[in-house]
Amino acid sequence: MNGRKRLALIVLLAASFTLAVDFSILNVALPTIGADVGFTLENLQWIATAFALCAAGLTLLFGRIADLAGRRRLFLLGMALLGISSLAGGLAADPALLLVARVGQGVATAIVVPAALALLLDAFPEGPLRDKALGLNGSLMAAGFTTGAILGGLLTDLLSWRWAFFINVPVAIAVLLIAPVVLAESKPATKARLDVPGAITVTLGLLALVFSLTNAAEHSWTDPFTLGSLAAAIVLFAVFTAVENRATSPLVPLGILKRSSIAWGNIAGILAFVTETSLVFLLTLYLQQVLGYTPLAAGLSFAVLGLGTVLGGILGPKVIGKLGSKKAIVYGFIIQAIAAGSLVLLSGDPASIALLLIATFVGGVANLVVIVGFMVTATSGLSDTEQGLATGLATMSQQIGITMGIPIMSAIFTAQLLTFDSNSSAAVLSSVSTAITVNAALCLASALAVAMFLRTRKPAPTI
Repeated sequence: MNGRKRLALIVLLAASFTLAVDFSILNVALPTIGADVGFTLENLQWIATAFALCAAGLTLLFGRIADLAGRRRLFLLGMALLGISSLAGGLAADPALLLVARVGQGVATAIVVPAALALLLDAFPEGPLRDKALGLNGSLMAAGFTTGAILGGLLTDLLSWRWAFFINVPVAIAVLLIAPVVLAESKPATKARLDVPGAITVTLGLLALVFSLTNAAEHSWTDPFTLGSLAAAIVLFAVFTAVENRATSPLVPLGILKRSSIAWGNIAGILAFVTETSLVFLLTLYLQQVLGYTPLAAGLSFAVLGLGTVLGGILGPKVIGKLGSKKAIVYGFIIQAIAAGSLVLLSGDPASIALLLIATFVGGVANLVVIVGFMVTATSGLSDTEQGLATGLATMSQQIGITMGIPIMSAIFTAQLLTFDSNSSAAVLSSVSTAITVNAALCLASALAVAMFLRTRKPAPTI
């Protein structure tokens, strides 16, 4: 890797990491933001939801637009939007402007992340070097979610929640100054037309799906808005399938999903992000409601998990080189399941923090091996015209997984908590343990499904 490639990699990774941090950086600061800006308690969730809806719902669309208009051009546009939106959010004095800023950050994420991944794949040909780059990208994306919780607590306690927005501005400016020099424009040689009906139906379908999951966590799975938006998502996806089967230039050529590597690679990616991000949420409840930690102390407790994810990103390419991406995913899920399952032994004893730190470190390493395996599996062996689509699908899987995990596990936690007469620490501990058991079982089920159904090419022999 020469100096130019190394600098290009740093720019792309910095952008992806910054946007991953944005998913969680405001979580611990929500009560403070609500008091300062004027959100009512029941509407605080929209600060996070407005971002997640756009980030997950628009990713596939902008991945395809980047193929048509140029990936570097879209990357720079997205970073500019991130800087402007973050500045507006930091200066916001009323709920409306803050929500507009969060929508802007979500749209910027949907633009930048698939474009950055496509540029990374274009810069590094298939092989060990690309696997290493994907490993670093995956580790920083996953570590960004953990880092966001830690950084949000630090900034809120030491400065102000507004710096959770302002911190993005210098990053965006630096990327905008350096990226045009080190990144070459990238787009397929054959220009295709944008499938507008497909883009509209799949985007609305994704928005409806994410909204239904978010609403289920806030209210219940039987809430009319949850059921209505879930039904709308099913209908829109059915319409999208019909549109794609008839389109001359489909947004998603459905034949690509018949490839085992694309379909099961992305399923593995969604499940990897669902299980790990939701585990962070459950353990945050445990640390604060059972052990009595402050939000900042709870966030700092996940620093060990962050170290595990970084190590997993480094080890991931090596594991894939030895075993292949399929076995890396399967073994990674199994180890993650064991680490998560051990957390059902947590108790109200302060000494339980030792088990939590060890288990989250091991689980973080395993989870990142899975994520690197998913990225390699879902983006390899494709033509240039399919690369943007594949990266858009892979990025969408990341965003959907991050967005879905917390609502699913929150609903399980809440359902168990309602069986108790009070929200005592014992009730919270029991509810967290139930959800963690489901989390571990989901990891094992994922390992089994990938082992049975994923078909990949044999890894090239290493010298």
